Amino acid sequence: MRVAVLAPISWRVPPRHYGPWEQFVSLLTEGLVERGVEVTLFATADSITSARLRAVAPTGYSEDRSLDAKVWEALHIARLFEEAAEFDVIHNSFDFLPLAFTRLVDTPVVTTIHGFASDATLPAYLEYADRVNYVAISEADRHPALRYAATIHHGIDMTAFELGSGGGPLVFLGRIHRDKGTATAIEVAKRAGVPLVIAGIIQDAEYFEREVEPHLDGEDVSYIGPVGPPSRQRLLGGARALLHLIDFEEPFGLSVVEAMACGTPVIAHARGSMREIVRHGINGFFVAGPAESVAAVADVGSLDRASVRGSVVDRFDVSRMVEQYLTLYGRVLNAGGGSVLRAG
Repeated sequence: MRVAVLAPISWRVPPRHYGPWEQFVSLLTEGLVERGVEVTLFATADSITSARLRAVAPTGYSEDRSLDAKVWEALHIARLFEEAAEFDVIHNSFDFLPLAFTRLVDTPVVTTIHGFASDATLPAYLEYADRVNYVAISEADRHPALRYAATIHHGIDMTAFELGSGGGPLVFLGRIHRDKGTATAIEVAKRAGVPLVIAGIIQDAEYFEREVEPHLDGEDVSYIGPVGPPSRQRLLGGARALLHLIDFEEPFGLSVVEAMACGTPVIAHARGSMREIVRHGINGFFVAGPAESVAAVADVGSLDRASVRGSVVDRFDVSRMVEQYLTLYGRVLNAGGGSVLRAG
């Protein structure tokens, strides 16, 4: 089987620190190669992979601000579709822009939808629904207007995370944005009397300056910026709990699974995919409001960290994810290039 994987080009594959879509692409690509699949990865030229690499953009445009995102995205996507006849399956992990090319080629296309920031992109998905096999990353993230070929939860490399001792600060890990509840995490940590470490890229500078930065003192509340894989193990493994007090419908939440892989419980708002990942009273707690969150901080010590890790090892290991995608590719090929699967 010859598979072309189209990565985003905001960041390198795998990302140096932030880049959840690029991280997904890297794990999937390497897993496919390990299983003997002939994979060509379309990504930035500085990407690191055991697959065959095809690149137009020298690096991610979020890492080199001199690159015009639209120009390099256009060149990047076009490069793959110009070579589409070389592949049995195209796996699009780039969002909606590549959909516009899909009727120009015969190769079947699988598109992982990494979440809807808004319904503004929905017309593109609807327009090419007769041509593309859509994959949801959680049941909660399925859009009611679309039919999907499958729901496949993300996986992580469990060998990259180990059981940590915990007992340290509370941790917020994610984009610094109102949707992610950074300021709410600060409020909860202060009320609980436990230090908070904030890690992640600043996506909303105004929000950071107004609602986060004034609380930073390096002791009770610290900001350490984005963290790469080695730092994530240390940060999450030593944490008392991960605060995931989101204010939106979370499509998946890789940091939640990564924390649990370290044995660290998660305190979360029960929105979006959280009910598919968090098991209340086993690997974390669902809370509604700061008062319940503070109480949960006091209760996390009652959870067994080995059991927290055990709750995700099989469900969210990358090998399960890769096998599910391989099964889907097989179904797509058996259905024929002009057919689109409909699982519901």
